[in-house]
Amino acid sequence: MNNRIWKLMLILLLVVGAQLSVVGVGHANEVEELGKVEQQWWWKKDRDKETPPEDLPRLGGGSENPERIQEQPISNIILQQRYPETVFLQGPETENKIAITFDDGPDPRFSEQVLDVLAEYNVPATFFVMGSRAIAYPEIVERMVAEGHIIGNHTYFHPNLVKEGDLATLEREVTRTEDTLNDIIGYRTKLFRAPYGFLYNELVEKLAEMTYSIIVWSVDSLDWQEDPPEVIADNVTNNVHPGAIILMHDGGDWDDDRTNTIASLREIIPTLLEQGYEFVTVPELLNIPYQK
Repeated sequence: MNNRIWKLMLILLLVVGAQLSVVGVGHANEVEELGKVEQQWWWKKDRDKETPPEDLPRLGGGSENPERIQEQPISNIILQQRYPETVFLQGPETENKIAITFDDGPDPRFSEQVLDVLAEYNVPATFFVMGSRAIAYPEIVERMVAEGHIIGNHTYFHPNLVKEGDLATLEREVTRTEDTLNDIIGYRTKLFRAPYGFLYNELVEKLAEMTYSIIVWSVDSLDWQEDPPEVIADNVTNNVHPGAIILMHDGGDWDDDRTNTIASLREIIPTLLEQGYEFVTVPELLNIPYQK
């Protein structure tokens, strides 16, 4: 009798052990599959982040973020008051005309998508381009001009001119870009925007000597913070005013992403058109020449 009981208990133990083994294997398989899914997700994430083209020049002074959050030595408002014939923050407030501007291109990752949206709404813009990128992607600059946009000088390598603190650096950066652009678009631009908007008295005076108009802005989209498109759009539509010069970016450093900027344009442009604003280029808004 005892032998039979022991045999039954042994059989039960074997059955339970087999079931636990199956459960353990199943759990291990689930963990393995989950690991594969996570691995695939991270692999896809890395692949989805587009690798910048090898010939895309870097921003010499670094990405807009965090460089832009540093305090500049002199406010552009003060510079405009000191040099009213050279520094421009906005146009006249007597008409509902506004100008949208883009910095740091041409960038093959984003510039042409920006141009596509502008063409869709028939909106002219002013592009402040880097000379090093213009010479790398002249076809994008040529498209900008062909579609009615105006080109401005944004230095060659995008240095922080205040940190450089050197008039020779400014002159070299500006002149080299001016020559490069003249070869591509056939004119020497009179429009200049400083990287990060950072300038001081002596730099402004040198640019005036070089017969440049310095274009700043009165509405900052803050798109360089890479907020969601609706936040970027709100930054513009909630602060726009007659005569506004709007700052946006069609390019960035290697790890910058302007996808949200592009998406925000599809909210910004129709909203402002519905409010009765007319988009014009910077020289039209300010009634100043754009070429020497």
